[in-house]
Amino acid sequence: MTHPNAHLIGQQGGRRALATPALVLDKAAFEANIAAMAAAAKASGLALRPHAKTHKCKSVAARQLAAGAVGLCVAKTGEAEALIDTPGLKSLLITSPVLGPSAPNRVAALASRIDELLVVADSDLGADALSRAAVATGVTLGVVVDVDPGIHRTGCAGPDATVALAQRVAGLPGLRFAGLQCYAGHAQHIEDYETRVVIGQMALADLAESAARLTALGLAPPILTGGGTGTFAIEAGLGVLTELQAGSYVFMDVEYDAVVLTQGGASPFQPALLVEARVISANTADFVTIDAGFKSFATDGPKPVVIGGAPAGSEYAFMGDEHGAIFAPLALGSTVTLQVPHCDPTVNLYDFIHVVDGDTLVDLWPIEARGRSY
Repeated sequence: MTHPNAHLIGQQGGRRALATPALVLDKAAFEANIAAMAAAAKASGLALRPHAKTHKCKSVAARQLAAGAVGLCVAKTGEAEALIDTPGLKSLLITSPVLGPSAPNRVAALASRIDELLVVADSDLGADALSRAAVATGVTLGVVVDVDPGIHRTGCAGPDATVALAQRVAGLPGLRFAGLQCYAGHAQHIEDYETRVVIGQMALADLAESAARLTALGLAPPILTGGGTGTFAIEAGLGVLTELQAGSYVFMDVEYDAVVLTQGGASPFQPALLVEARVISANTADFVTIDAGFKSFATDGPKPVVIGGAPAGSEYAFMGDEHGAIFAPLALGSTVTLQVPHCDPTVNLYDFIHVVDGDTLVDLWPIEARGRSY
């Protein structure tokens, strides 16, 4: 393995010698998060289909599958191509509508490489394109009809449109109607639990009605899929979904740490995804400069939070593409640990995950689907 930190694997204290900035995964917290969500899904009677857009990594996915996940979700065709040969993977769902000159054909080409390939559609045009690609390739594609939760990003607008598209899919050659999807992305980061309950219920109303109408027509949806880390505890009690697509729980981040995930207020998940950075300049009494800036963290949400290597309460500030400031008197060359603000786009900035057990680097996991936005 050609990586500047590979020689540190197995060395006690090697974490502090990492070439930085490094994306770090706390092994104990990561394993606890996988176990906690697996147990929660099992207790609620929901199948778990984690969303791999969060981690884009076969090594993470394989551990989720080994813990009982029924399959994986991905957001894009390129992610499906990168992860389809993950050990233990038998069912894969592409959760965004597939359109474009090449995408339907690429999806159809993947179908023969896995037991079950599912793909989302929310339009006649999309369903027709998938049908043509499936027929040309000689495969059958499972199509999940997407239902708009009210934010108008993707999905059929209302039960009438949903039922009509499901019927169309069921009648097209090369396609199999596989179910319905509804993901309330706008509800995931609402901090107050009770407000999130109301929004979550509203978001799933059209899904429930569409499923009931299709069932009455003899076209019962085999799966009802959706949900996320912010709403998993709510969906467990609504009785609408059959499977859960939560993804961020495996890592957690600053955004989700601000959300009251359960009615009792306690979070079952721990911060596991971190960035290890190093103090590279200390030419003022007010702050030190570290080697992690805009290129090291997602910038669409809150700031990274300092959780190690500096006094409690120390603040971080962006200082440019390559640099950040820590407002604390730290020694040159010392390392600082920061919790990532938004895990999905932060992961997409790195090629490897550094798995650590305490201060020991135990493995390097490649992020195979990094940059697969097409």
